[in-house]
Amino acid sequence: MTQTPELPLRAADPAPAPVPRRRRPHRAWSVAAVTFLTIIGAAGFASLPGLLIDPLHAEFHWSRGTIGFAVSVNLALYGLTAPFAAALMDRFGIRRVVAVALMVIATGAWLTVFMTTSWQLVLLWGVLVGLGSGSMALAFAATVTGRWFVERRGLVTGILTAAGASGQLVFLPLLSWIVDRHDWRPAAVTVALAALAVVPLVWLLLRDHPADVGLAPYGATEFVPKPPPQRGAARRAVRALVSAARTGPFWLLAGTFAICGATTNGLVKTHFVPAAHDHHMPMTAAASLLAVIGIFDIAGTIASGWFTDRFNIRRLLAVYYGLRGLSLMFLPLLLSDTVHPPMVFFIVFYGLDWVATVPPTIALCREHYGEDSAIVFGWVLAAHQVGAALIAFLGGLARDAFGTYDPVWYASGALCAVAALMALVIRQRREGAGERDGRSVGDGMAAA
Repeated sequence: MTQTPELPLRAADPAPAPVPRRRRPHRAWSVAAVTFLTIIGAAGFASLPGLLIDPLHAEFHWSRGTIGFAVSVNLALYGLTAPFAAALMDRFGIRRVVAVALMVIATGAWLTVFMTTSWQLVLLWGVLVGLGSGSMALAFAATVTGRWFVERRGLVTGILTAAGASGQLVFLPLLSWIVDRHDWRPAAVTVALAALAVVPLVWLLLRDHPADVGLAPYGATEFVPKPPPQRGAARRAVRALVSAARTGPFWLLAGTFAICGATTNGLVKTHFVPAAHDHHMPMTAAASLLAVIGIFDIAGTIASGWFTDRFNIRRLLAVYYGLRGLSLMFLPLLLSDTVHPPMVFFIVFYGLDWVATVPPTIALCREHYGEDSAIVFGWVLAAHQVGAALIAFLGGLARDAFGTYDPVWYASGALCAVAALMALVIRQRREGAGERDGRSVGDGMAAA
């Protein structure tokens, strides 16, 4: 019988190395992306008012003060609705509130096509679009970052804030071309369709809280359960205002942000195009300059979010307001019938500073007011929009009275200097207590 030769013994083969599992990005980033796209899709409403002043004045013979009043109602309601919207998001969820707000914006913008009197402009563009836009204002971004992120909050806040500028970049050249070639009504319809187009995206992809998909917030070390719906949204918003109003930091933040709104949405976004047109610059060229502001605003706001995570927030705000005031002081000297290098420099410089104030302002609200910070920021944003509304109205009156916007530019530059000083006072009032520990409103009161 033949024996099989024995094979030499050898060491056991090593176990195969495990195939590394591919780490999927945290769901928070996809929620932030949907939020970014939603804000872009709704940005058309903010791009159109400055393009409507001259066409409405020419067609209906309404004064610029009358048109400016409708814009001021829009801006004021945008701000005054924001704190209630933040509370409504806690009660009904982000997705429902934002979807309804987009449909209200679309309805108001579309119905302006049929208006024949100035009160209809105030009702439709001022009230309806103002209420809809306020319901998904910057409090929307603050709520998303507060729920979905623990780390990188400043950076994400900067990115979401820059979404408005991205929308401006998309819509301004398009809308100015439509107004110039086809009248203002097709432009209003375009805004309505853009708002409606985002509704399915919100409803299908946006989620209210990380717990809805079984996750912890990005950067959190443990799971955070979803809080129960907060009833009494209006009472909670008012209660947060009453508590915050007893603290010094609230009034300083509201005052600086009112000046921020006056010198951006109220002044430049509303009156830059007609002011440039006064110097015989074509409307499309002036609107394109505003769009370029949007390009650099994206970079400036994201950089501001990065700075907010690393540097003294009060000093950042003071620098931002001081530089903005200097640029506005020089603007009357730069306006002409053509786009020349000094004007391009102003656009770049001003664009970097456009809403760079938002990430540090949100961070200060979070620092002082803890879990109520999104609602308190909503009230600070209301001050922002009240300031914008006043300048939108007064700027139109000044143009009717003086035949020029120059006094408004100089006055706004001086206001920015005041805001820079107020920002530094916030630091002094929090000296010795400035931990970023998400303090409650009561702790903020004691520190103040």
